[in-house]
Amino acid sequence: MAERSHTPAAPALVVETDTGSTVLDPTRAYHVGRDPLSDIVIDDARVSWHHAVLHIVEGHWTLADENSTNGTYTDGHRIHEWGVGPGSVIRFGSAADGPRAVLTEPAPAPGEPLHARPLPAEPEPVAPPAGEPPPPEPRPAVPPAEEPPPGEAAPAEPLPAEPPPAEPLPARPLPAAGRPSGVVLPSATGTFRRPTSVRPIPARTVRIGRSPDNELVVDDLVVSRRHAELRSLADGTYEIVDLGSHNGTYLNGLPVGRAPVLPGDIIGIGHSAFVLVGDELQQFVDTGEISLDVQDLAVSVDRGRKVLLDHVSFPVGEKCLLAVVGPSGAGKSTLLNALTGLRPADQGTVLYDGRDLYRDYAELRRRIGLVPQDDILHAQLTVRRALAYAAELRFPQDTDRSEREARVAEVIRELGLEQRADQPIHSLSGGQRKRVSVALELLTKPSLLFLDEPTSGLDPGMDRSVMHMLRDLADDGRTVVVVTHSVLSLDVCDRLLVLAPGGRIAYYGPPADALGFFGFAQWPEAFEAFEGDRGRDWAGTYRASRFNRQYIVGSTAQPHLPPAPAPGPVPPPPKNQSWGAQLRTLVRRYTAALSADRTFLVIMIALPFVMGAMARALAGNRLDRESAMNALLILCVGGVLTGAANAVRELVKERAIYQRERAVGLSRSAYLMSKVVVLGTVTVLQAIVLTLVALAGVDLGAPGGEGVLLPPLLEITLAVALLSFTAMMLGLLVSAVVRKEEVTMPLLVLLAIVQVVFCGALLKLDGVAVVEQLAWLVPSRWALAAMAGTIGLGRIVPGELTADPLFEHSAGVWLLDMGMLLVLSALFGVLVARLLRRHEPAVMRK
Repeated sequence: MAERSHTPAAPALVVETDTGSTVLDPTRAYHVGRDPLSDIVIDDARVSWHHAVLHIVEGHWTLADENSTNGTYTDGHRIHEWGVGPGSVIRFGSAADGPRAVLTEPAPAPGEPLHARPLPAEPEPVAPPAGEPPPPEPRPAVPPAEEPPPGEAAPAEPLPAEPPPAEPLPARPLPAAGRPSGVVLPSATGTFRRPTSVRPIPARTVRIGRSPDNELVVDDLVVSRRHAELRSLADGTYEIVDLGSHNGTYLNGLPVGRAPVLPGDIIGIGHSAFVLVGDELQQFVDTGEISLDVQDLAVSVDRGRKVLLDHVSFPVGEKCLLAVVGPSGAGKSTLLNALTGLRPADQGTVLYDGRDLYRDYAELRRRIGLVPQDDILHAQLTVRRALAYAAELRFPQDTDRSEREARVAEVIRELGLEQRADQPIHSLSGGQRKRVSVALELLTKPSLLFLDEPTSGLDPGMDRSVMHMLRDLADDGRTVVVVTHSVLSLDVCDRLLVLAPGGRIAYYGPPADALGFFGFAQWPEAFEAFEGDRGRDWAGTYRASRFNRQYIVGSTAQPHLPPAPAPGPVPPPPKNQSWGAQLRTLVRRYTAALSADRTFLVIMIALPFVMGAMARALAGNRLDRESAMNALLILCVGGVLTGAANAVRELVKERAIYQRERAVGLSRSAYLMSKVVVLGTVTVLQAIVLTLVALAGVDLGAPGGEGVLLPPLLEITLAVALLSFTAMMLGLLVSAVVRKEEVTMPLLVLLAIVQVVFCGALLKLDGVAVVEQLAWLVPSRWALAAMAGTIGLGRIVPGELTADPLFEHSAGVWLLDMGMLLVLSALFGVLVARLLRRHEPAVMRK
């Protein structure tokens, strides 16, 4: 495949004003004015609210006046639209003494030779309107150099013939002595190559946040409205203070509440990094064009006896699409877990744009998107609604609904899902569902996007469509890594990594050269060779090849770092919302998903009526010697089935969703409580219907027509409702234990049988060693005892079974029976929470 060029349409420029400098990105426009929301704010009464705009016209930077009141000037002449470039000096509001802006070239980063940078393009003037005096000729500039493909070194270019003019203020790059903490070579990164803006540090507090009333406004939805403060202390030093932000404030990768800031320290807020350099605060924005350097990763299990990854090293350039292929058992999933930080490697380093991912994982984890093989969305919801709930959970709590909806709409457009936005996800094709999963990850604008088998189960056409989508995502400014078994569309990738059995690199380089390197005509032949020729040294052959020298050794920009000490425990991700807000969102989402599931609704409505009708048929008009025990037994079975059937599949079927959401800040207890609230409400309502259908109007035969503490029918209804709730908790426990949804139905049947056998209606339990103790863990044992006590079953049906002390018609015994149901519910809930932890990413369990 031909290498892709990423030549910009126009060079980057630096705009210097009295308040700081801004690096202009050629891919967007910059508004200048007095409006605090402007990209370049000039606080001067002579400047209009929306004064001018800097943008690209036919490949050149152009300044257009937006009908400002006092005008825009260059060299004393008023302009309306004018080509600008390095050396241009512009005044706003007055030709003589209006606020000045100077345009310069970006200065080289520390250690970056001047001739390795693209040179600015010559601006072209735009003719002024009739009657206006012509502005002066702009200074000529050298045409831009071509950017190299991802991962390649830039070619040397000659120095400009003329030195830059002396008048403009030069952009001040980060000095080597004050480079960002932990970033060894800033010039080889996309983020720290040069500052996005440079601001003088006032001798006061600087508040940072998303709201326009902050001194330093960060336009990033993952940043809280009032996020943090940089405070100047009396001794001339500074400290950073988090203002209760939802996504946290980080210092050198670690979350902090209040901490001193030294020169070179990285203050991480959202996608921005701030560094103190002298009397300046330099801002570096992670725009997505970042590199990934994998250095000597090794993973083993069974105390080192089985190697899963064997010292894997390779670079991934900016805006690169990398495919990882290999036979089963070659370590692809292990590599994916190591690169995402979910299961860090035992040895080696992963550099995220020059920063140690494992060391700074607490901060960088939010810039990594992961699309697992299984869908991570509720299939019953529409595309728009599913993404809206995800945005609620992933964005800060102070994000307005309009802001979230705008971001959801933007992602839907980006993925080409406009025509499917209001369609249920389960009705989409496989490729479209995968697009929705990708859209969910793109909500927070990750710079690194990983996909695990995104084309699994898709036909060749859908396979190619998904791969072209990933190609577009990389071209838009992301680094994309896809693990796949499919080799149909490798030609759209920039780089291909082939892993041989044992987790070794068999090939890394352009996809078009891979088969030729292996000496095969088709990929099936190569995979057969991997499996059949186990003794061949695939890794050794590659290490000795020119591909290794060119695409790994020669393309690795970051220096090889020595092994770092094992990182300490990684703090859990901050919660974007409070516990209560997460619970409310989860309850609404789960309710919407259940309501859209017609099969569940039919079963939920029909089951209590069917079971209640069966109990009614047995009870007749009066509970007597022949009917009482059987009627109560059917109520127990009905209560157990309704509760357990509601919950037995609910955790296992959402396991992929829970794992991904937990990794980005979902509260485990809020997730479990949302299930308890929704399913518990449904279950209790079913139990009430079941009991009323079965016993309403029936003579219960209670002593004196009264229950122990309440009317008999109310007491029985409470017992069945509490039994159903406890059975629901037991169903959640089963769902948390099993690995596959298919095994839940057989277990549900077994659960019902156990409840019947150990409830006390068929076997004598009192005084029988072991059996009696086992029955204590069976909810139906206590529910049947409570109902028997209410009606005085021992009096209606005398005998050995009904002589059970737990069947007594007394307040103390009845409260004990009901209390044990509550105890069992709580016990099952604790066990479910512990089992949910087992299914979380490994990095969160340490």
